[in-house]
Amino acid sequence: KTLFFQGQEVLRKRSKFKRLRQQLQSRGTKSAKRRLKKIGQRENRWMTDINHQLSKTLVNRYGADTLFVLENLANVRFATEKVTKTQRYEQVSWAFYQLAQFLTYKAHLVGSEVVQVSAKYTSQRCPKCGRIYKNNRNHQQHLYVCDRCGYQSNDDRIGAMNIQLLGTQYVSGNERPSFNKLTAGE
Repeated sequence: KTLFFQGQEVLRKRSKFKRLRQQLQSRGTKSAKRRLKKIGQRENRWMTDINHQLSKTLVNRYGADTLFVLENLANVRFATEKVTKTQRYEQVSWAFYQLAQFLTYKAHLVGSEVVQVSAKYTSQRCPKCGRIYKNNRNHQQHLYVCDRCGYQSNDDRIGAMNIQLLGTQYVSGNERPSFNKLTAGE
């Protein structure tokens, strides 16, 4: 029952804004600087609108008395050195904090709740057997294959399943649910 939002269209548009900014910055004229400011404001308004639409869709789809579980991405560093230089901006530029704020206030309006859980190991943990092993995830193919039990699925789906499990732990009374990596030999 996982709902995926395809971000490719958003990435394409952000790339377009980036190219336009680069062209204007290379000119360096006064009018180019004025246009740069307007483009930045337009991009911010557009991204705010995307976040509003996404949060509204989630709240409308799942309704009242829903617990929305999000990863707490504060202090999480996206590995930009593993991404080509031309794609770094797109990799780290989504306004996740703003999306969480919009989702929180819209969820509260309908009687739902939003909780943030630790992002640690959510994409490395097998939801079937519980093994946490970094190399089970193939980023290029978006595939997760557990080396212990053989379970495989889309890596984003694996992360969503683990986040859902943390939400279940929260509902069961654990105020700070998280996954802990046991010993290295586990």
